[in-house]
Amino acid sequence: MGVGESVAIVLEAFKAVEQRDTQRLLELYHPQVEFHWPPSLPFGGASRGGVKDRPGPSWSQVWEPLQPTAAERGMDPRVVAATDNQVVVRWQQRGRSPSGARFDGEALGLYEVRDGKFARAQMFYFDAIAVARFLAASEIEARGCPRRLPHGANRCGA
Repeated sequence: MGVGESVAIVLEAFKAVEQRDTQRLLELYHPQVEFHWPPSLPFGGASRGGVKDRPGPSWSQVWEPLQPTAAERGMDPRVVAATDNQVVVRWQQRGRSPSGARFDGEALGLYEVRDGKFARAQMFYFDAIAVARFLAASEIEARGCPRRLPHGANRCGA
């Protein structure tokens, strides 16, 4: 498999994620596809063939409620480097909290293509702390708690 084919497979996977096209993702994914996320995030850790290495929500479970429109789902992937079986992509992680607060952060992913399939993904956020803060605040809001009261705390204890 050549560089162009590997790049095309990875970019097609990005398109399917943006469009929430589960069927297309299943067609692209290797049966033992692996995902590796920063362990400090709620969806962090690794999964292989759909089996996670630790309890907790998936990336989709966390981000899909925070991406109600195509604007938030847009990842703007840009290939930074590629070989016959690896592709490095810089992309945007976007979201909107229940109160309308927006997040737009950069990420870098290292992707592997094997046997003509999307086989492995390892993601690196440029600012994982900002991601974690946005997700925590969004979760508090989703439970019906205000972002902050005048004295700095909220009624949910955060």
